[in-house]
Amino acid sequence: MNKYSFSLMGANLVALPSGALWWPERGILCVSDMHLGKSDRIARRRGSMLPPYEVRDTLTRLEAAIVDTKPQTIVCLGDSFDDLNAQISLQDSEVQWITRLQAGRSWVWIEGNHDPGPIEFGGTHLAEFNEGPLRFCHIATPAGRGEISGHYHPKTSIKAKDRTISRPSFLVDDQRVIMPAFGTFTGGLRDSATPLQALMSETAIAVLTGTRTTVVPMQRH
Repeated sequence: MNKYSFSLMGANLVALPSGALWWPERGILCVSDMHLGKSDRIARRRGSMLPPYEVRDTLTRLEAAIVDTKPQTIVCLGDSFDDLNAQISLQDSEVQWITRLQAGRSWVWIEGNHDPGPIEFGGTHLAEFNEGPLRFCHIATPAGRGEISGHYHPKTSIKAKDRTISRPSFLVDDQRVIMPAFGTFTGGLRDSATPLQALMSETAIAVLTGTRTTVVPMQRH
């Protein structure tokens, strides 16, 4: 399937293969953990270089999701920038690109642990965002209900013929969604890891991203 539709607290949501979450009834497109400027941060702190195209790659995929869904509101669930200095290091063309994507729509920046302070871009800057029955935040809380969060960069592995495939994934149960990281070079935490096991119910599923979505039961110890 190209996308996976499901309901959370009465809200009809769509997990897109890109790793974005679409709420058609409210016109909200949500992405998490873009970590823009990660290559620059690593170069500043470690002196080592990653390929410098990660910002352009992430923004290209974000723009494609926007063109596909035509949202009224974009919600970025935190760690949009790899640190607060990363936004300053963006090239002028990348700054203009983000500004162009913001034009004509509401844009909500949720604070993450990598970008906890104010950023230079326009939009609304919040610790969390509430809309209808849903709460958008960076890090899931054990007692959360109707919660859309990120932070953990979940990944799920499946066996296909004679090989194992690992993909960023949405984790979904009847209380919450934990989003995959949207950014390039973000890495991930296996869904069998203790923090994710503690947050998700026994009936949780994993929705793998890629060229299409693949739905499997969340892995358990």
